[in-house]
Parts: sequence; structure tokens; C-alpha cells
Amino acid sequence: MATALHRITEAEMSKIPDASNMCFGIVVSEWNSMVTNALLDGAVSTLEKHGALPENIHVKTVPGSFELIYGAHQMTLNGGYDAIIILGSVIRGETPHFDYICQGVTYGIARLNAKSEIPVVYGLLTTDTLEQAMDRAGGKWGNKGDECAVVAIKMAKF
Repeated sequence: MATALHRITEAEMSKIPDASNMCFGIVVSEWNSMVTNALLDGAVSTLEKHGALPENIHVKTVPGSFELIYGAHQMTLNGGYDAIIILGSVIRGETPHFDYICQGVTYGIARLNAKSEIPVVYGLLTTDTLEQAMDRAGGKWGNKGDECAVVAIKMAKF
């Protein structure tokens, strides 16, 4: 949602449905926690800003980004959620590991969305540098956690 050509505006934020009767699951990766904790803060504050009660926002952590698939899947099975948000950060290194993890998580979350009754919102940052990740976790490009929360509310209302 936030790119060089478009950032979510306050006018758009004011059109978000009320989330006071909704329950959200958030699965967040511990890897690159400086980034993922900022994404989580953004997601939680945006959900609450739009009416979600703190007791209706359930956060679970997983060790790395690949494990986001399992965590989200477990949340879809355990029910009670109107939407699930996954939050992770993969930063390119010197090996092809980046490509495998990014592709695997993307495929896994897409598959969950196709098969689940609950929307699973994709909040995996895939960047070349830590600076790029931080720019998208509350920096110059906003906070993708905020945007994932908005998507989760809209999809829960779908």
C-alpha cells in the first residue's frame, strides 16, 4: 500500500470499518526483531485506533519467517479470529536463502488464503538492507504493520 507513488492517507484511514466486534490473530517472527517489533507496534496501534479491543488482539511469536506459515495455519484451525496478520522481515544476504524463504512464505500464505475461511494478511518485508526494512517499519515509507491492520479489518468485513 505505501510505495514511492502512494502512501495511505488520513482520509483513507478515516474510511476504515469499525473493528470493535472483531478478533485478530497476529503471528510475528522473532528474526530481525528490531523490524518486526516495529511492525507489530504499528499493527496493534492501528487495530486499536479502529476499535479493536486489546483483549481481542492475540499475538504469537515464531522463530523465523518461514515459521509464519505454520503459526498462521494453527490460528486458522483454532478459530475465533476474523483475520490473521503475519509479520516478518527477510533481508537479503550473500546466499540464495533469501529467495527460498521469501518464495516459500509467499506461497504458503497464498495457499492458506485460498483454503482458509479466514483471511491471512501478508506482512512480510523482503528488502535488500536493514535500512530499507526500517524505512517500511515506521520510517520514511510508513509502517507496513499499520497497513496490514487496515487490510485485516477490511478483509474481515468482506
